[in-house]
Amino acid sequence: MKRNANSQGDVFLVAQLAAAISVISFFYHLQHGNVLLYGDAIAHINIARRVFDSRTPGLLQLGTVWLPLPHLLMLPFLISRKMWQTGIGGSIPSLFGYVLSVVGIYRLMQTVLPESQTEEGQSARFAAWLTVGIFALNPNLIYLQTTAMTEPVYLPFFLWAVAFFAGAIRRCRNSEVAKANSDQLKCGLCLAGASLIRYDGWLLSAVIVVLAAGLAYAGKFTGLRPGVIKLALLAAAGPILWLSYNAAVYRNPLEFVNGPYSAKAIELKSHAPGTPLHPGTDDLAVGFRYFFKSAELNLSSGRLQIFWVGALLFGTAVIVLFQRKLWPVLLLWVAAPFYMFSVAYGGVPIFVPSWWPFSLYNARYGIEMLPAFAVITAVAAYALMRFAASSRARAVIAALFLTLTTASYVQVFRSDPVSFEEAVVNSRTRVALEKQMASILRTLSPESTFLMYLGDHVGIFQRAGIPLSQVINEGNHRPWMRPSDPEGLWERALAHPNTYAEVVIAFEADPVATSANQAELTPVLVLHVTGQPPATIYRTIKSNQTR
Repeated sequence: MKRNANSQGDVFLVAQLAAAISVISFFYHLQHGNVLLYGDAIAHINIARRVFDSRTPGLLQLGTVWLPLPHLLMLPFLISRKMWQTGIGGSIPSLFGYVLSVVGIYRLMQTVLPESQTEEGQSARFAAWLTVGIFALNPNLIYLQTTAMTEPVYLPFFLWAVAFFAGAIRRCRNSEVAKANSDQLKCGLCLAGASLIRYDGWLLSAVIVVLAAGLAYAGKFTGLRPGVIKLALLAAAGPILWLSYNAAVYRNPLEFVNGPYSAKAIELKSHAPGTPLHPGTDDLAVGFRYFFKSAELNLSSGRLQIFWVGALLFGTAVIVLFQRKLWPVLLLWVAAPFYMFSVAYGGVPIFVPSWWPFSLYNARYGIEMLPAFAVITAVAAYALMRFAASSRARAVIAALFLTLTTASYVQVFRSDPVSFEEAVVNSRTRVALEKQMASILRTLSPESTFLMYLGDHVGIFQRAGIPLSQVINEGNHRPWMRPSDPEGLWERALAHPNTYAEVVIAFEADPVATSANQAELTPVLVLHVTGQPPATIYRTIKSNQTR
């Protein structure tokens, strides 16, 4: 698998172009205040921040449900208060992730397609560059990589894992056993990273390990055997670590699945009695439809969606029927069954504007199918060009794919990327409340201590620049104490807020509103923002009694 100078030059050029797109788009969205639109992005940033900025700092602040690696990666960049307040620190891993994923998808195409100076080799090179264009210029990915969301951090691990796995198979086929097993080791490391970023990585790890073992022990690739065990151990490391952490800290290895902060528990808690749950509940077919529709919306907002669907299905058929050596790229489909099951049985809703309930929520998940659309569409173009009768016919095919891709993305940019639109729609009232509350808190003494449930509005303190170590919150207790921790700081502060805090902030029906000792509080202000529960600011009534 020796690469020629031209190939290496292409890799360097791909990295340069990706870095330029990443930096330019980041400064654009930072200047326009778009980096902190997602509530989840703010939550990720503050989970990382509270590991060292908390009344009870430490790794237990990582919590459960969300996997830990994204927070650990951004943590060093959030030590600076400026980087924390602006969200820049949370965006840095995403920016690096974008560049690495663009290079990774190009490496994948280099691995599976032939390199030569023949017409076939030129068609393969065009397909590789087409893949890069579809992936790197996607408006939704360009926006998401400026935020602290986990999708851009997951994609490079996903793509490099598939690229290294494809490389191991190709090298084994070429009798390069040592290099094949080296690629398996690298694949395992990528799977370990992926499985500590998003749960998609757990399914990816399982599929690749099963395939590698099957090829090594039941197929023709016996050269893979020395590396299969290492691959399996590395791939299993992430899930085992997380299950063990949940078992040790929460006394429940599946806390992230069935605990009080799991997706299913939150949905059951928030939906009105007598109303249906999200579309696709207990229905795999509907779950697939909603996820696949979100994937289409991440590529085009109109009739050109049919081009992407057609290219994806045609390219998949080409691989299955005619180009079977390219089969490793079919692993890029793994997001579809994962989200299909997540929507149906995991309490994960996906809302798209054209279908009930006619709103936007988690539509960004469709970006996980972007690698499949980019690679397999390019494979479709490669197959058509390979069997074209003349150079002119190949040029027409290339121009057609380039034109349709450009038209799709221009359409998306003009109507706003769905991931950006989702962030805007779901942030309007929350951002308005957090800005008003932050401006009020800035008028208080900078040494003030607070009691507040941070679950929904941790951005208040981030905007105000108030360290989280001055805020007693639901994370300040021992999570292994069930169902509550009477001796924990959080519970003690709720019982006697005047002993621990000077200012108490309660939102309607949140734990502070329902559990704080009202006898020790006097209301100062009630803040009403449309679309958000009323927020009451209290001063504590100080007592001479010691506790």
